[in-house]
Amino acid sequence: MSDLASRVKSRRLELNLTQKAIAQRSDIPLPTYRKFERTGDISLRNLVSLALTLDATEEFETLFSKRKYESIDQMLDQKKVRDRKRGRRNA
Repeated sequence: MSDLASRVKSRRLELNLTQKAIAQRSDIPLPTYRKFERTGDISLRNLVSLALTLDATEEFETLFSKRKYESIDQMLDQKKVRDRKRGRRNA
């Protein structure tokens, strides 16, 4: 999470924006944004808002996209796992 915060901070600095300016543009309280840069802690809603402000929404489209398979065996193995309707219990 701190790596993500560091990348957001770098993008903010590339755009020559202050913390206050990006917080205002993203409609995020300034203390919340400062905490994010310091700790990496942020809500999904605020992260998406930052992504919109920084024109970085394409990354979200691939976040949980379908996997691409290199062979039919890989696909069949994955299908067996997906057919299961419940998670496995931890012992």
